[in-house]
Amino acid sequence: MTTQEIVSKLWNLCNVLRDDGITYHQYVTELTYILFLKMAKETGTEEHIPEDYRWNKLTALSGTELKHFYKELLNHLGEQCTGRVREIYQGASSNIEEPKNLEKIIATIDSLDWYSAREEGLGNLYEGLLEKNANEKKSGAGQYFTPRVLIDVMTRLVDPQAGEKCNDPACGTFGFMIAADRYIKEHTDQLFDLDADTAKFQREAAFTGCELVHETHRLALMNAMLHDIDGQILLGDTLSNFGKQMSGFDVVLTNPPFGTKKGGERATRDDFTYPTSNKQLNFLQHIYRSLKPNGKSRAAVVLPDNVLFADGDGEKIREDLMEKCNLHTVLRLPTGIFYAQGVKTNVLFFTRGAADKGNTKEVWFYDLRTNMPSFGKTNPLKTEHFTSFEAAYRSDDRHTVQDERWNCFTREEIAAKSNSLDLGLIRDDSVLDYNDLPDPADSAEEAIAQLEEAVDLLMSVVKELRALEVE
Repeated sequence: MTTQEIVSKLWNLCNVLRDDGITYHQYVTELTYILFLKMAKETGTEEHIPEDYRWNKLTALSGTELKHFYKELLNHLGEQCTGRVREIYQGASSNIEEPKNLEKIIATIDSLDWYSAREEGLGNLYEGLLEKNANEKKSGAGQYFTPRVLIDVMTRLVDPQAGEKCNDPACGTFGFMIAADRYIKEHTDQLFDLDADTAKFQREAAFTGCELVHETHRLALMNAMLHDIDGQILLGDTLSNFGKQMSGFDVVLTNPPFGTKKGGERATRDDFTYPTSNKQLNFLQHIYRSLKPNGKSRAAVVLPDNVLFADGDGEKIREDLMEKCNLHTVLRLPTGIFYAQGVKTNVLFFTRGAADKGNTKEVWFYDLRTNMPSFGKTNPLKTEHFTSFEAAYRSDDRHTVQDERWNCFTREEIAAKSNSLDLGLIRDDSVLDYNDLPDPADSAEEAIAQLEEAVDLLMSVVKELRALEVE
């Protein structure tokens, strides 16, 4: 049984819970509580769980007794345990009211082909479940789920290295950091060529994040644990003073949430030079401030179009970004790749300078939006869609790249446009080009000439008719 087949079987269990009124997101969270115990057994890591609350105890019970024990288990693990176990179960409560439903879920999970799951990676299984949740529109989870191909492209181009501190200040289910960990492992022979201290750093400190929503934070903890990542994942608001502790990073990879703060109030961070009610602009400030000012630390960030052209504080923040960082690349993403249809987004790639002034000399734009097919569930974004962009990005001399989608604007040209970064879009073939239309003056002269000809013709007909009347 493949991971995909196991994911489908687990996902189909959500139908069991419909009568209990449980939402898709609640189901994934509920499944997390139960899967954790089974996976701990399968991976031989049950020593972190008290013996009386392990998997075998769950499978030995049934009916009302099982339901009461399960609720006791959640409470005990969330209050009496320590470490990641306590983090995952803290505040946990069950929404399953029917004991038979709970029994069926436990029995189904117990009967899965766990040998195959272990071979393919339990982390991959769990990520597949999260992706399934995101692709299910009714779950509402896709709004914070970034397409995996986009995560991988951003990670490859930012090129995180062993020994670097990586962070996602709006980490969702921790997808970016897991991709960074996977990328480093693939490029360092599964960490076998790292010394003991660096390997320990990679597992315990290299990958960190912050998530505002409690249930999503719980999913991130579980996801990290299944990928053998023990880095700190904070539960809190990055845009409040709580977020000031997140700094000194070598790499930031993130897709911050879209929208404005509730009620339109400004961010409560007292270290922002330009606090606004626009979440993305505040996240952008946080990100470039959180990078080490060493000329090497770098970021790739998904941001909506309004960040590129917002005036007022928006212009000041873009100007500050281009002063403190080398904003070298902006990728204009196609529409339809996120849950919120029609949202136009971009990826900003920048490197923090060693000094705080004059770091951006020119910005390269790649238009992956115009004249592109419509993407969505039936036509998903694929790795090959980014091939030309990656080639242009990596070019030794970007000025020699022959690609109409690839364009450069100097810092002076951008300044002349009120520091707007809403640039680089090519001609849209589906839009009528008014430059190809005839000159209005010429059109008017031609219309008058045609009208005069029609009048002359009409007058000659009238004359002929009158002549016939006389006869």
